[in-house]
Amino acid sequence: MRPVTELTEYLESLPAPERACVEHVYARARALVPEASDGVGYGMPALVLDGKPLLSVMVAKTHIGLYPFSPGALETVRDELAGFSLSKGTVRFSSDHPVPDDLLDRLVLARRAEIRAR
Repeated sequence: MRPVTELTEYLESLPAPERACVEHVYARARALVPEASDGVGYGMPALVLDGKPLLSVMVAKTHIGLYPFSPGALETVRDELAGFSLSKGTVRFSSDHPVPDDLLDRLVLARRAEIRAR
């Protein structure tokens, strides 16, 4: 059993539809980067790898935000995210329109590669 962390407390606080969607993103990231641990990145509950934030997923009023903490990692899949609201370092989605797993996986792996290259 995982220890209670800021991330687990955050997930437990979410309403059901959003929680399932956010947990899915974290579960995929954990499967791809099992050495990542729960932590905080830029004040947000996040997965952390080698002391650097890997990924955060937070529910906002009108969307769910996916934060890979890297515009460069996001650029690796940006062209395939038509239909999603994007900014320099954020993908906004909803539980009704989640980020496809293959794009999510590539984004997580791109961020892992960036962290490991430093």
